[in-house]
Amino acid sequence: MDPWARRDLTLAVRLTPRSGADQILGVTDGALVVRVAAPPVDGTANEALLRLLSRELRVPRSAIRLASGRTGRQKKVALDETAAAAVRARWPDLGV
Repeated sequence: MDPWARRDLTLAVRLTPRSGADQILGVTDGALVVRVAAPPVDGTANEALLRLLSRELRVPRSAIRLASGRTGRQKKVALDETAAAAVRARWPDLGV
């Protein structure tokens, strides 16, 4: 069974690429505001986002995937239970 098939926990993210540094700025309007240095070319900014979330939440990269928003700034990131618990602990006002 696909481990993602039974999970629908998502995190709203507003991503700004080419910002000079990878950083999570906080929560605004129910979305995590994130900046990454990578350009929005060939998915590099998306991958930088997922690596940053993995590192900040101290969860395996496999616990996080991009659910929607591949080409836009507004994204939905799918979380497995481990990652969702880490998000709840760090940013309780996100409602994950």
